[in-house]
Amino acid sequence: MANPRAHHVGVTVTDLERVVEFYQDVLGLALLDRFDVSGEAFSEAVDVERATGTFAHLEGGGARIELVEYDPESEARSEAAVNQPGATHLGLAVDDLDAFHDDLPPEVETTSEPRTTESGTRILFLRDPEGNLVEVLEA
Repeated sequence: MANPRAHHVGVTVTDLERVVEFYQDVLGLALLDRFDVSGEAFSEAVDVERATGTFAHLEGGGARIELVEYDPESEARSEAAVNQPGATHLGLAVDDLDAFHDDLPPEVETTSEPRTTESGTRILFLRDPEGNLVEVLEA
């Protein structure tokens, strides 16, 4: 059996331009690539009839972040919570969580101030412009 290795973390969004701007301007991730994918093979692979995907790949310090906007869009879901089955979040590491938090623009929604967990890890959760959870932890 082949040994799988991580390639990317994908986040589906409804407004790719707005979300890419947030990940670049607020989180400081570099844009690596932008591309569209469509056609029968893609539609069958993602199990969405007549699907087209517009993709942006960003560099997250060794982890590729894939943002994708689909046409057609799916039904909206309720706001994500980290304890929901199937919940997803993107995890990013910083050297100084307090400095990162202090530098966030005031309009960025966070779930709390930076906190230290029982394991000793310092964490902060924020939401991107579409409500997706992003965990920022002090590495």
